[in-house]
Amino acid sequence: MNTSSYWIDSASPPRFPKPDRDLQVDTIVVGGGITGITAAFLLKRAGRRVALIERTRCAHIDTGHTTAHLTAVTDLRLHELIDLFGKDAARAVWDAGAAAIGQIAALVRDEGIDCGFQRVPGFLHAPAGENGYAGYGAIEELRREIDAARQLEISAEYQDVIPFIGAPGVRFPGQARFHPLKYLAALLPKIPGGGSHVFEDTEVGEIIDNPHGVRAGGFRIRGNRLVLATHTPLQGTTRTLNALLFQTKLALYTSYAIGGRVPRGVIPDALYWDMLDPYHYLRVEQHRDFSYAIFGGEDHKTGQEHDTAAAFGRLEERFRRIVPQIEIDHRWSGQVIETNDGLPFIGETARNQFTGTGFSGNGMTFGTLTAMMAVDADFGRDNRWNHLFDVHRRKWLGGTWSYLKENKDYPYHLVRDWLSRGESGPLESISPGSGKVLRIEGKKVAAFRDEHGDFTLCSPVCPHLGCIVDWNDAEHTWDCPCHGSRFKPAGEVIAGPAESPLEQIATTGPDAEAARRAVAEKR
Repeated sequence: MNTSSYWIDSASPPRFPKPDRDLQVDTIVVGGGITGITAAFLLKRAGRRVALIERTRCAHIDTGHTTAHLTAVTDLRLHELIDLFGKDAARAVWDAGAAAIGQIAALVRDEGIDCGFQRVPGFLHAPAGENGYAGYGAIEELRREIDAARQLEISAEYQDVIPFIGAPGVRFPGQARFHPLKYLAALLPKIPGGGSHVFEDTEVGEIIDNPHGVRAGGFRIRGNRLVLATHTPLQGTTRTLNALLFQTKLALYTSYAIGGRVPRGVIPDALYWDMLDPYHYLRVEQHRDFSYAIFGGEDHKTGQEHDTAAAFGRLEERFRRIVPQIEIDHRWSGQVIETNDGLPFIGETARNQFTGTGFSGNGMTFGTLTAMMAVDADFGRDNRWNHLFDVHRRKWLGGTWSYLKENKDYPYHLVRDWLSRGESGPLESISPGSGKVLRIEGKKVAAFRDEHGDFTLCSPVCPHLGCIVDWNDAEHTWDCPCHGSRFKPAGEVIAGPAESPLEQIATTGPDAEAARRAVAEKR
């Protein structure tokens, strides 16, 4: 199954080199997604010398696998925000999303970026085609949302029938959509020069304090401040215990997306989210002769769905019920990070070290907001959202249950996976292009077989907190079921919280007996 995203296949951001010497800059930004690129661009424009460092290619990991909804509507309903945090905080959350959309709109205008940015309405609606669903509280829930919007002085309108969807819902005007890679591809070339740099294919091996700096690509890059824009934050200079406690407030989920062509006009140009849990979401990308529809959902805790291909199948079946004309040509998945209380964490995790995470379904907006707040922090300016999204905030009342619920999985999977014997059988039982956790010579091995029949063997133990990874057959990755770390077939880190790769046991040729001997000798 081809799981490259539509965005990556339809845009080509420029390439950037690795570092070739030691450097001194003002601010180091680690992570080349929308958060890091926006932060580096805004800092450079404000007069700072920046070094933007990306492990792989800029905008190709989490940002490249989004569905790119730009909305101030969060996963928490407006009435839930009021109940949990009060009206002032609820309105501030909405304003944060609106400010981020405004920042993107301003950059599109000021820099003349052709990325299909367009203001469109967003619709929260009862699920399409769910007979009788409205009788189970959907209309009551929608009217509660309208009442909350009225309290917060937010423009919203209840509609008995949402166009195209054919179900009741709430219309939120003034949301937006864009092509994220075309947008970022226009910002990236404006960062290098004048003492600023962009580096790709560059691993940050060590973060150093006093003075601030990183070891990256074999060189040392020094700076006064550090922005960790890696979706799941690196530990950086945060003390290990504090970093581990912070991680327990985060839960990583995998979300699936499929895309395909439909005739123009079949789907009105808008953003759509249904009320199921997990919910589904839909948007269109406009072209001259057709519309490109993108539909997402089927969320689950990363590493906890063994048959990932079936998740795509369920999503495709539902999509075809809604849009029978769809010609599906892309399937991909991405990660979203939930927090214990439903709000993102944005701020300083240590002295002169800024980060943002836990964006839930609002990665494009909260990622942009994090960049805006990082610039304010860099210049010592106060920001109106500092307290609301403070990374050191105490758990809100509504977050206590989520904190316990999300972390119950960790001891369960740790004990279950260590006690399980693993699949026994020869390496040849693995199909080409697939992987399994096997028990060989009494030891567990994460074994991958490439299309040529060659094997790569790694320890299946996630280096973060010791859980056993599982093979994701749709994405061809090793996924950790405890805290969501993801690894390439040969063990390299794709996404944290793990910061080091799976331990290599052996890289073998086609000789399976040699592989077995290597495993036995290593373990």
